[in-house]
Amino acid sequence: MTKLYELPSPFDNETGTVLMLEPDWAKAGELRAQLLDESYPKPFVIDDGKSRFLYFNVRLMQSEMSLKAPNELALRYTQKMMAFLLFHPRPKRIELIGLGGGSLIKFCYHRMPGTQLTAVELDPNVIALRDTFLLPADDPRLQVVHADGADYLENTEKGIDVLLVDAFDKTGFAPSLANRQFFENAFAKLAGNGILVINLAGEKETYAGLIGEAMHVFDDQVIVISVPDDGNHILYAFKERYFEPRWRWLHNYAKELRAKFGLDFPAFAQKMERSTKLGLARREALRRR
Repeated sequence: MTKLYELPSPFDNETGTVLMLEPDWAKAGELRAQLLDESYPKPFVIDDGKSRFLYFNVRLMQSEMSLKAPNELALRYTQKMMAFLLFHPRPKRIELIGLGGGSLIKFCYHRMPGTQLTAVELDPNVIALRDTFLLPADDPRLQVVHADGADYLENTEKGIDVLLVDAFDKTGFAPSLANRQFFENAFAKLAGNGILVINLAGEKETYAGLIGEAMHVFDDQVIVISVPDDGNHILYAFKERYFEPRWRWLHNYAKELRAKFGLDFPAFAQKMERSTKLGLARREALRRR
């Protein structure tokens, strides 16, 4: 495991130890001051003895890993991102933009042995923390790539079954992904029944308009659900030509998926059906113009 600099947490509301990508001779007082005034330039980890959390600053927690169950999905929004399995239960190829603490890629790696996985991460310091979050080493079915997500997508091969996007910087949603060009590239690179799943979080201004762009590019075949626990929204965009969910069948299938993966798929299916019937994606798109 990468040796990290350890510092008692200086934050009132986050107890434990701060783990930082710094040499042994770094000055604790200077690092503490940078953490508190949010000028510290790298991601850091807080370990409270039960979980490890990835932060860019203490206001925006990026990832959580339970030390007792490191391969499970601790945050509700990551669980809801897996709802794509209702519509595409056996993807051969999943690509993830935004590694974070690696929760999604680890879950897929351990639970879906037949799937080829690639995670694309812009920040080398995030990749440097992969051992801290117990991410497996690269192997024939798992690759972690250091690249800009938009550039990578433009140059990768077609045929992605599921494209997961969970990409943020200190200000919020990654700017290079917040435009129509990204959605058009995603549409082009997805397989015929491929699914794009995006975590929308942070300041709403950073992703305002994205839902409308997705609706335009994916011909209105978009579902948006909220994640009240985390303050996020999850967007699912479906490339399938005539996407018509069979909700009654899906509610039954959700029970099978819950038994297999341990996630609350019945609740996800209910929320997605309700969102579809209420037209929430269109309402959110209009509200954010």
